[in-house]
Amino acid sequence: MKIFTERLRQRAVDLGISNAQAARRVGILERRYANYITGEREPDLDMLAKIAKVLETTPDYLLGFGETPEKGKRAKLMARVNSAARMLPDNELELVAVQLDALAAQHKKPPFTGL
Repeated sequence: MKIFTERLRQRAVDLGISNAQAARRVGILERRYANYITGEREPDLDMLAKIAKVLETTPDYLLGFGETPEKGKRAKLMARVNSAARMLPDNELELVAVQLDALAAQHKKPPFTGL
């Protein structure tokens, strides 16, 4: 199914991950995932659901029944952050959250005017 292969590729690009990374996150061999990308094989329903979850979309979207969940540079960046965060163990995710809080706090402060 051409729409499936196109959307599979595009979601990985949108998330800033390679097909190899997507395969690892799904828990399958890169060769098997490559067969989905090239259209040589199609996943069963269980695998489709896993792929959609990893690519932060829906099976409907991947199969051509819906539009992209979000558009724009900020949405793509948020999707990349969320996708990467899901792969982290809790202790590392907590560290990332603290770092993001610190960065965000810098944007809430009035700019330094130089006493």
